[in-house]
Amino acid sequence: MRDFNVAGPMDPEVHYTIPPLSRLDLARIVRLVEKRAYFVLHAPRQTGKTSVLGALQEHLNGRGWRCVYASCEDAKGHRDLDAVVRIVLGAISEDAAAMLGNDSLSAIWPPALAELGGGGAFRRALRSWSEQSGDERLVLLLDEADGLDGEVLVSLLSQLRSGYRGRPRRFPRSIVFCGLRDVQDYPLESGSPFNIVEESLRLGNFSRAEVEELLGQHTEETGQGFAAAAIEGIWESTAGQPWLVNALANEVCFRDEAGLDRTREIGPEAVEAARERLILARPTHYRQIGDKLKEERVRRVIEPILAGRGEYLPQDGDDSSYVRDLGLVEATGPLKIANPIYREVIPRLLSVADEDRFGGEGQGFRRDDGGLDVAQLLTAFQQFYREHSEWWSQGFTVREAAVQVLLQAFLQRVVNAGGRIVREYGLGRGRTDLLIEWRRDDGGMQRFVVECKVRRERDGLETVIREGVAQTAAYLDRCGAEEGHLVVMDQDDGKTWEEKIFRRSLAARRVSAPDSELGWEAAGAAEAAEAAPGDDADAPAGGGSPESLPILVWGM
Repeated sequence: MRDFNVAGPMDPEVHYTIPPLSRLDLARIVRLVEKRAYFVLHAPRQTGKTSVLGALQEHLNGRGWRCVYASCEDAKGHRDLDAVVRIVLGAISEDAAAMLGNDSLSAIWPPALAELGGGGAFRRALRSWSEQSGDERLVLLLDEADGLDGEVLVSLLSQLRSGYRGRPRRFPRSIVFCGLRDVQDYPLESGSPFNIVEESLRLGNFSRAEVEELLGQHTEETGQGFAAAAIEGIWESTAGQPWLVNALANEVCFRDEAGLDRTREIGPEAVEAARERLILARPTHYRQIGDKLKEERVRRVIEPILAGRGEYLPQDGDDSSYVRDLGLVEATGPLKIANPIYREVIPRLLSVADEDRFGGEGQGFRRDDGGLDVAQLLTAFQQFYREHSEWWSQGFTVREAAVQVLLQAFLQRVVNAGGRIVREYGLGRGRTDLLIEWRRDDGGMQRFVVECKVRRERDGLETVIREGVAQTAAYLDRCGAEEGHLVVMDQDDGKTWEEKIFRRSLAARRVSAPDSELGWEAAGAAEAAEAAPGDDADAPAGGGSPESLPILVWGM
């Protein structure tokens, strides 16, 4: 039985597989090879790049080309040029011997390295190899080159450029550079020495049709079907990111005990439960994302997005292009986190080292019926924020993002005990929308809206509150939640904590004007008391009239 691949290159005999070459414009690639072009094929990690390269090599060799694949992976981290050239030329010669039956390069490069050192041996070896073979059909797939360190990479690219004019008799006819990024985006202090790349091609995510095709292979081989809503759930959660699609399908079909019963159709509830398990897991895929989040150029993009200010970033700047190439944000359009699973995972990765500081999971915030007391929870967070906001913000390049992530991390630690958080980042509106879902002891589901806005010194507090109340009410109305909370974090360093910390009961009323963007506007405390059932105006128990919703505002 085949299964869904979550580690390493695809093997069609072992894994359900989308034909790799169907994901490329193959005719375009062949035309570039025919015209002796040097070009780039780049893709985020774990999108199937290695599988595509293997299929491309097989395709080209089957049609008369002499294609060799070599990875620079083993040379990563080496700063010694001689060592890097030795590793890369060794990899090329090994693949040439295995795939082409041509081991002449293995006898060529050691003397060249001894004579010229790494600064000239790469060019000399490839030139001599091409001359001796007399083969004008040599094509080189050079993978992971962008993982090499600065001046080492500059030297290799410079040597390839130097040999470029000798192709195809005295240098490889075509070279395909494969990695995370376009060659022109490599971070080289001396600038890119490589101006001979003709095109840059990007391997993207699965399409909706390809996700359905992959899942359909499981159905065909096992008889186990997927409900339409389950397929939709997998697509929406992953946006077609190949590793996530495979990991989520593997979780629901092969790791869930109920899913192993092939007579049972996979439903949306099973997909939702598998999604939560996948979010809570810490596979290598997430650790790779975590490593990237340590890079300042990545944080300069991700942190403003988390603070709801992604659209104010240069959409096609160097940092933005880099983060798009990494697959952390959508490939085109406004800067948004790439998919709903990443929206959950990235804030956790930014805060995971500090979650243990936040106290026990759910202790002291449960009601007698096992429900969650969000008002009590946010009261505790006010005190925690007052005590710890300074050390927390030091690890962030964008202070507003530190505020947002701190709140999410605190809530996440508690909600882990019996619920989940759904995150939305309000682009251009300086806010984060959080929907908390919590299951009571009787099985009933509670839903709470918590919206976080940051008040900067140039913004009037009352204006921020009025806007925030309307936004919170709109989200509360859309989600059908029972409580709405607005958290306003004041960044005015001239205020005392006594001035910043407060709690108000306000309300939003529905606006009848057809041109209203939100459909709600802030009202006052009196309307909040009328909207809330019971006598306690401070408690934002939901269920108010359709025309008015109570909102509890927390100042911090």
